[in-house]
Amino acid sequence: MTRKKKELPLLEGVRIEAVAAEGNALARVDDYVVFVPYGAPGDLCDIQLTRKKHHYAEGRILRLAEPSPLRVTPFCRHFGTCGGCKWQHLAYEEQLRAKEQQVVDNLERIGKIHPGERLPILGSAQRQYYRNKLEFTFSSQRWMSWEELRSEEPAVDTPREGLGFHIPGKFDKVLDIDTCYLQAELSNRIRRFTKTFCMEHGYPFFDLRKQEGLMRNLIIRTSEATGEWMLIVVFFRDEPEKRESLLSAVAEAFPEITSLLYAVNGKCNDTLGDQDILLYRGLDHITEEMEGLRFRIGPKSFYQTNSRQAYELYKVVRDFAALSGKELVYDLYTGTGTIANFLARSAARVVGIEYVPEAVEDARRNAALNGLPNTAFFAGDMKDILCESFIAREGRPDVVISDPPRAGMHPDVIRAIRSAAPRRLVYVSCNPATQARDLALLADLYRLEKIQPVDMFPHTQHVENVALLIKN
Repeated sequence: MTRKKKELPLLEGVRIEAVAAEGNALARVDDYVVFVPYGAPGDLCDIQLTRKKHHYAEGRILRLAEPSPLRVTPFCRHFGTCGGCKWQHLAYEEQLRAKEQQVVDNLERIGKIHPGERLPILGSAQRQYYRNKLEFTFSSQRWMSWEELRSEEPAVDTPREGLGFHIPGKFDKVLDIDTCYLQAELSNRIRRFTKTFCMEHGYPFFDLRKQEGLMRNLIIRTSEATGEWMLIVVFFRDEPEKRESLLSAVAEAFPEITSLLYAVNGKCNDTLGDQDILLYRGLDHITEEMEGLRFRIGPKSFYQTNSRQAYELYKVVRDFAALSGKELVYDLYTGTGTIANFLARSAARVVGIEYVPEAVEDARRNAALNGLPNTAFFAGDMKDILCESFIAREGRPDVVISDPPRAGMHPDVIRAIRSAAPRRLVYVSCNPATQARDLALLADLYRLEKIQPVDMFPHTQHVENVALLIKN
């Protein structure tokens, strides 16, 4: 006999106080904190609790009695289900304020450090259609809305398949996307065409639980500067006749696609780092431009997903690096060498290190393409490459640029930076929490001179932060 789950209370007349981590809003009730999604500071609402612990609870807004003046009307009909743009309901100025505060709070609470100068956050001029890369997932069982599930007469012709984004917290559920405002309209047309073609021709969509089906992922990349488009179609198994039919139809329907590729991924996860991505038609890359520099971007290459705002970010990095032309610069987690090449014209030499070999090859090609012989790029695990013997061979850096993934820098990398002791360290982070943790480990040798938050992802809780550290 199973124990009946205790029913959690409905909290009435609760005032939302602030935004919180993971895009949630925060309210205080008695002696505990309540976290709810899609709330705005100033909302007066009724909250149905969904989880309760000793000092905090989670819930959802059941009724909005008095909307906050900070609220605006969301522009996307998928808002509230798709987890991609959780802050569409907040005025953009409030989003920027919250992101700037998020950076400061992490530095002070986690790192126990205070910046010498806090520069105001750089907002994004482009707030829709700003992403140059999106990844969609095929699913044989799309996410069904409450209205569909409760309907006594379900629509017979309504497809069960879907092509879109994963539902937050539901690893096997995919929300079928009609129109996404993150990428230019051509992206929507390509996705709709591909989905319709596959359904009309009986191509089975992937079932993640059963690990069966044919169609797995669709990755769309584009270049802001050149207008080039890359499409990567990922199949779960290789069926040459069906593959050829689909790719041929897509190529004919969309001559704008300059790089059409495919992959066959039969693994249990969607990652393509260890998979072969094969060229079907066109070029095997697209090209981005910045201040006359050209950057080759392959299917596995990392490039900041907001091209226009990436330029603003890199200008901050260059300003913080304060290069005179005589410095040796290390660019850690260099990706396709964008920052390295961006700085190379102002430095004596730039050394880039990156884990993904294909990205390093692109970085080398980018350097050659831009006539920058004063660069060198190395592939491998950062914590293994950046050691005393490497520093002895390549030279002790005057400036280190670090742009790690969300997990931050490995402790061995931090130890290597401490040993190399550059006079300036410019730390670019997409996760202020791990950045604060890492900066705390350097606080005895470096002072935090200033910070510059940059909004790369409007309508989300994510924020980029650039920190300048000066050696004591």
